[in-house]
Amino acid sequence: MKRISTSSFGVLQGSRVLFSDFADGGVMWTGQGPRESRHIVHFKEAFLEVPAVMVGISMWDMDQKTNSRADISAENVTTEGFHLVFRTWGDTRVARVRADWTAIGPVKSEDDWDLY
Repeated sequence: MKRISTSSFGVLQGSRVLFSDFADGGVMWTGQGPRESRHIVHFKEAFLEVPAVMVGISMWDMDQKTNSRADISAENVTTEGFHLVFRTWGDTRVARVRADWTAIGPVKSEDDWDLY
């Protein structure tokens, strides 16, 4: 369990189309075997500690003639951002994917003092 021991915490949310490979013959649509799409997300404001990040697929367009295989995750999470990673494998053909994410963690409060 991640405990937030501050009186001020932040919630950031975002959405990103990861690719539209059907439009330009990209590898997610035409390829075979392991494939990966990786994007760096920068938070608008840094968290005080590494936040909890949840990601999910909010839109997917898959070929109905092949098996649908997908893995989505947040990797390398820091106080300033993370890598949003989508993977597929085998004969799966993915035309498009949009992912939504939410980051929750402690942030600096207006009442916090900086002591030097």
